[in-house]
Amino acid sequence: MEELYEVYGQLVYRFLLSACRDEALAEDLTQDTFLQAFQSLERFRGECRISAWLCQIARHLYWQHLEKQGGRVPEAMDETIPAPCDTEAQALHRVELAEVLERLEGLPPLMRQTVYLRALEGLPFKEIGGILGKSENWARVTFYRAKERLIQEVGHEES
Repeated sequence: MEELYEVYGQLVYRFLLSACRDEALAEDLTQDTFLQAFQSLERFRGECRISAWLCQIARHLYWQHLEKQGGRVPEAMDETIPAPCDTEAQALHRVELAEVLERLEGLPPLMRQTVYLRALEGLPFKEIGGILGKSENWARVTFYRAKERLIQEVGHEES
């Protein structure tokens, strides 16, 4: 189980963080995900990648958490601690990254998670569809629409 956590722990954590935008909650749910995976490992039939299976467990646990909270989405944590000293290039990179992340935050949750899983994790559309409980084609179309939406937003700002 330790090997599983070492290989997939960050993937599951980042997946949860993209959904809940709360570092402490993402950490707790990541631990719960691996605990539940360990308890149900004998039911894993290998029909999908183990990363997809783990993210499905994580998604289910997050939904359970939301139901317990009355369906309320937790607020994102605001822990933007600047580095002690940035070079000009690093500072510019951080500003650009913050702008991209801000635009991503404006996307609907499933669209945001699709972009995250594809662009940052490099997962294939089939696996993204499996993780999010949708089809491969749905993941492709959603990713394409998200890109188009982000491009349009940039175009409107530059006009």
